[in-house]
Amino acid sequence: MPLDLPDFPWDSLAALTETARAHEGGIVDLSVGSPVDPTPGVIRDALRDATDAHSYPQVAGTPALRRAIGEWYGRRRGVPGLSEAEVLPTIGSKELIAGMALWLGLGPGDTVVYPRNAYPTYELGAALVGATALASDDPAEWPESTRLVWLNSPGNPDGSILSFDALKAAVDRARELGAVVAGDECYAELGWTPEYDETATPCILDPRVVGDSRRGVVSVYSLSKQSNLAGYRAGFVAGCADVLGELLAVRKHAGLMPPAPVQQAMVTALGDEAHVREQKERYRARRTRLAAALEGAGFTIDRSEAGLYLWASRQEDAWATLEWLAERGILAAPGTFYGSDGAQHVRIALTSTDERIEAAATRLEAAGSTRSATESLAY
Repeated sequence: MPLDLPDFPWDSLAALTETARAHEGGIVDLSVGSPVDPTPGVIRDALRDATDAHSYPQVAGTPALRRAIGEWYGRRRGVPGLSEAEVLPTIGSKELIAGMALWLGLGPGDTVVYPRNAYPTYELGAALVGATALASDDPAEWPESTRLVWLNSPGNPDGSILSFDALKAAVDRARELGAVVAGDECYAELGWTPEYDETATPCILDPRVVGDSRRGVVSVYSLSKQSNLAGYRAGFVAGCADVLGELLAVRKHAGLMPPAPVQQAMVTALGDEAHVREQKERYRARRTRLAAALEGAGFTIDRSEAGLYLWASRQEDAWATLEWLAERGILAAPGTFYGSDGAQHVRIALTSTDERIEAAATRLEAAGSTRSATESLAY
C-alpha cells in the first residue's frame, strides 16, 4: 500500500517559473534557499586531504568530529560540557527530520507537533509512520498523545526567533508529556538584529532552557547555510544521550554514515569562524539591498529577524503576489507552502548572487517608481 504523503509543493511553481524565465533580463530565482557562494577553500582543502577513505566511516563520527561538535556548542551556542555520547553526525539535517519519528518508534495514535509556519518535512516525518501531525505554537494545545515536538528557531520560512523563555516553556511541556523535543536551529549563526551581531541565537540546549539536565531534548544543526556545505550533506544532532543512543542504534543497522572525507571537512569547518563571519556579511548586504527595494515597491516585511529569507506581503493572496513577481522575472515561494498562516505572504530567499540580487532590486525599484507616480497622479 502506498504511503499517504503530503504533496511535494515545489512542482506547483512550474508555470510561474516559465513566466519568470521569459523576462528580458532572465529569471532571478529566490524560491529556494540553496547556497550559491563558493565553499571556503580551507574546507575544500580538508576534504581533499581526506580522500584516502578506504575503510567504512564511523556512523557515530570520528572522535575528532565528536569533539569538534561538542567544542562548537560550547563556544558558539552556550552549551558547556557535551560528551561524545551527546553528539551524532548526520547526512545533512533533512534526513534526520524526516526519519526521527520512525527511528524513535512512533506510530498511529501518537502525535508529532511542529510550528504553524513550518518547513514541510516535519509533517512528512509524521506521515511516514502514520502519526497525527499537529501544527501548533502553543504548548497548552499539545495533547497527551504528543511524543515528538519540533521547534524551529530561527524559523523557516519567517525568520522568527524563539526566546529563552519560549524555548523553556516548550521543553517544560514536552517533559510533562514524556515527549522528545527537538530544536531545528540551522540558521542560528544568521541573526540580523543587533544583539546577534557577534553571538548566535538562543539554543534549546542552553542551561537557561533545560536546567541541569538535557533529558529528552536535542538540537539539530547543519553546516549547509553557515559554511556553504549544502552539497556535502554535513549535519549533526546533539543533546540527550538516551535519545541519541536510540538514533545511533538504528543508524548503524541502516548504514546511515556520513562519508569519511566529509567528516574531516566538518572538523575544519567547525573550528574556523572567519569564513562564517564573511558569509554572514555577504548575506547581510544582500538582505539590506533586497529589503529596501521590496519596501519601496509596497511590500511589508514581517518577522525576518534571522535566517536566509524575507517574509514579505503585499496584503493580498500569496499566489497573486507570486504572479506579480514572476512578471518581473522574480521567482519566490508562497507562504502557503509552509502552512495556512502564510496565505498572504511570500518567502523570498537571499541565496542568489550579488548580480542577481541587484537585478531583482532594480526591477522592484522600477515597480516602486511606477507605483509612486500612479499614486501622485491619483492624488
